Amino acid sequence: MSHVTLETLQDDHWPALEAFTLPLDQEKYTTLPRDIDSPLPEGVHPIVIVAEGPVGFFLLHDTERVQTYTESAHALLLSIFSINHPFQGNGYAKAALRQLPAYVRQQFPKTQEVVLSVNLKNDAAFALYEKVGFSDTGRRITGPVGEQRIMSLAL
Repeated sequence: MSHVTLETLQDDHWPALEAFTLPLDQEKYTTLPRDIDSPLPEGVHPIVIVAEGPVGFFLLHDTERVQTYTESAHALLLSIFSINHPFQGNGYAKAALRQLPAYVRQQFPKTQEVVLSVNLKNDAAFALYEKVGFSDTGRRITGPVGEQRIMSLAL
């Protein structure tokens, strides 16, 4: 596996991001990079997972929406985390999530927690997030395709 880095979205990432594909059983739980709002709302930060070029994508939210997930005033929400299908199974997701704390501390120094929601039926994602240090808070919210677990990573 080549070295994985997290980078703020740049224009030259777009050709690879436009070509992202996911199997239908994964696509229902996320949003493809080409389908995100443009421009993104203030406080929503697009992050590209780069290995052999862009291999993954997610958003970090520093908006009022975060308060739906946590009572912490110093939290970020991670959403639409995905790895382009041809690059799955190479450890890129785990490597990117293991780099997340250092990236967040550098880019968002006041942040003390990263939160996310994962569909109760999405066992693979739940297992991945647990492996890299996220814990189930026990909170549940209703998402677009069913009930979601709220997970938290203390920084």
